[in-house]
Amino acid sequence: MGKFKLDEIDHQILDMLIDNTRIPFTDIAKKLVISAGTVHVRVKKMEEAGIIQGSSLTLDYKKLGYSFIAYVGVFLNNTSQTKFVLERISEIPFVTVAHITTGKFNIFCKVRAKNTSHAKDIIFMLDDIEGIYRTETMISLEESINDKKRLMHSIFNEL
Repeated sequence: MGKFKLDEIDHQILDMLIDNTRIPFTDIAKKLVISAGTVHVRVKKMEEAGIIQGSSLTLDYKKLGYSFIAYVGVFLNNTSQTKFVLERISEIPFVTVAHITTGKFNIFCKVRAKNTSHAKDIIFMLDDIEGIYRTETMISLEESINDKKRLMHSIFNEL
């Protein structure tokens, strides 16, 4: 499929969905003075074009007892083990993000834990994965910015 062109209505629909993925199409339609069917068709086209890929749910991890965040840099014995190691890392549910990186680490992970003891157990799980020869951990004192919405709004303002 070629490049999908977004018009002003598409931008406005996306803008509202960025703020609240659960907003009813009827509410969007009322605000934009168009039919709910039009909103539905436009959203469907953006999904088919791959611009919209599902929706997300945001949880308050602190309220769920997972307020401890650590970042773990992973050093591999050999970069050819990257895929294998990532498959093992993906089996640890407390590792919520993993990036293949350049620079100091081969893989960089975000870990959510209940407390320091739980984080230690998770780090030991990582250390036990075949192919990892060392990890380096940084503890997050506070997650000060975690706002994908600002980036998405900026991207759509540039279009």
